[in-house]
Amino acid sequence: MALPLELVRTLQGAAPAHAWAAILAHAWALCSAPIPAGKAAAEVHARDRALADIDHWLATAGWDLWQHYEAAVPRTAPALADWWAGQSPGRAVLILDGLSLREAPWILQQAEGRGFSIQHAGPTGAELPPNTTPFAKALGFAQRSALGNNGAGGSHHLPGARTESADIAWEDCAKLIGAEPDWVFWHPWPDHRLHDHDDPGQGLQTLTLEVEAQLTGDGFWALLERLATGRRLVITADHGYAASGLFPDCGKGEAAFLKDRYKGGRAVPSAEPPGDWSPPVDLGLDGAHGRHLYVNGRRKWKSQGGYPTLTHGGLSVLEVAVPFIELIRKT
Repeated sequence: MALPLELVRTLQGAAPAHAWAAILAHAWALCSAPIPAGKAAAEVHARDRALADIDHWLATAGWDLWQHYEAAVPRTAPALADWWAGQSPGRAVLILDGLSLREAPWILQQAEGRGFSIQHAGPTGAELPPNTTPFAKALGFAQRSALGNNGAGGSHHLPGARTESADIAWEDCAKLIGAEPDWVFWHPWPDHRLHDHDDPGQGLQTLTLEVEAQLTGDGFWALLERLATGRRLVITADHGYAASGLFPDCGKGEAAFLKDRYKGGRAVPSAEPPGDWSPPVDLGLDGAHGRHLYVNGRRKWKSQGGYPTLTHGGLSVLEVAVPFIELIRKT
């Protein structure tokens, strides 16, 4: 699937902020569209493959845009802090760890029929590297687990919130939500399930079926109903994930270099220069969370234990773009 001509023209001449806005709008339009019943796995797979074109462009012709990412892309953590500051008490945030743009359609499709009104829906950007701890720190939390049992303290960027983080069923999560006016709940799903869907060639398909079952189930929506009772609710994520099992294999030279530097990962903290390749196979970026080297685009290689089928931490659109969805309950 080729990139739309209008998008190509925009990317060729736009300033970095406009180019990134066009990229994220393209990804959102593609991924957030309704998914026909019974076709979830095939449709999500097709959308993932369609976004390979923009990842290829970013990795070859547009790789310099990653140098502008932090300045040009509205990132999730500052967006949450701004939203929080702009609302009166009666606020709730549900962070689903690793929720990508792929999962947005089920939330959007289910919301109206379950008594919710969508106030806003669109993409925001993860921290770099797109992992859990950088996002937690960007919100002023030491780490995700700090939110458990209201243990986050008062020095973070969502002041006044009762906080919780628990790896339990949705119905049990709902029982933890008390009458406090402001809540932040961080659940490790679906990120904690990525390694359980690691069968070569099947990971995205089996995870998609689980996602569909979870996000259309009564338990999940019971949690949302509890969070949104008397509160405006934002559902978002710390980062997305890559269906890296679908990535093309590198050539021998690139593979040896990437295996030596990254093992089976996608980013490493390092002051070393990136590799001497053109177009680059990896990039060195200085950012809010220090200098890191990142795998550039959709690449995989043979590594000990096999390259992961689903992962995150590198530079591809579905690793860095996440949903930012605001809901209120209809009265």
